[in-house]
Amino acid sequence: MQRKVKLTCQNVWKLYGAHADSLLTGDTQPSDADLQRTNTIGAVRDASLEIGEGEIYVIMGLSGSGKSTLVRCLSRLIEPTAGKITFDGEDLLAMSSKQLIDLRRTKIGMVFQHFALLPHLTVLQNVCFPLDIQGVDRLTRETRAMEMITTVGLEGRENYFPNQLSGGQQQRVGIARSLVGDPEIWFLDEPFSALDPLIRREMQDEFLRLQSLLKKTIVFITHDFDEAIRLADRIAVMKDGRIEQIATPEQLILHPASDYVAEFTQHIAREKVLSLRAIATPDLTAREFAGDLSGSLKVAEAADVIEGANAPFRVVDEDGKPIGQVTSEIVIDVLIGRTHR
Repeated sequence: MQRKVKLTCQNVWKLYGAHADSLLTGDTQPSDADLQRTNTIGAVRDASLEIGEGEIYVIMGLSGSGKSTLVRCLSRLIEPTAGKITFDGEDLLAMSSKQLIDLRRTKIGMVFQHFALLPHLTVLQNVCFPLDIQGVDRLTRETRAMEMITTVGLEGRENYFPNQLSGGQQQRVGIARSLVGDPEIWFLDEPFSALDPLIRREMQDEFLRLQSLLKKTIVFITHDFDEAIRLADRIAVMKDGRIEQIATPEQLILHPASDYVAEFTQHIAREKVLSLRAIATPDLTAREFAGDLSGSLKVAEAADVIEGANAPFRVVDEDGKPIGQVTSEIVIDVLIGRTHR
């Protein structure tokens, strides 16, 4: 499916140091040696990406990789040193302060690792806060806020204060607050990393449920590759300020572009990520098939059925059109981590 482009950045740099501007004059780009010689930090280096409408786009990397700096450039919370950023085709870097404030109030939602709830306000008042700033009347903002509180599963707790909530519940308040203005794009910077593993998994489930309802354009930052492949439509892997590879979770596992990316993928349960479409061979000449299976099924979901059959299965697309076949041998290759092609 071809998505409408919502947000782009082209050749974005963010340098820190006394000589940052002088290193990016004309068409020249600083080398690692240039940065070291001038004591300049290359937080983001020549980053380019394109995010489609309704896409969950994950930017991931280890601490210091530049992922959080990049997302702050994309939302213009910090100013890039060089490059171009567009939002719905408009030059984000050319916007005035007033235009930028209006954009953030009406079209951008943000959630960060630290929930930043106002401790003296109730859940309802915290969620209402962005609409209050916009001057929305009380009845309208409270009605809208209650809709979002219900959506994130906190109905009945609207009069609680933040210190009366668990960490996961506080994060839900932050999510509701970021969505109350119905933003067109949603930035989430490691929103679940401070939560316990079980609560984190629950919040990932909640996140996917919300996205199935709301269909937002999402930029999600994480250092956790398991989280990235569970949530993402596409992933940009960063290292030392540069984007190493942009691909779907399946493509990252099947075709890592560098040793660095391969290290991230080597311990992933491939059968939970790879779909039958990804592993099917185009051969459809078998004398008989055990049946048809949807190409969107994950290998883990279909493994028992395929391994127990005496014939290959035909793999079909969403329209029922055959696109290839899978055999028990192919599934076993995936399960034991052996290359199947």
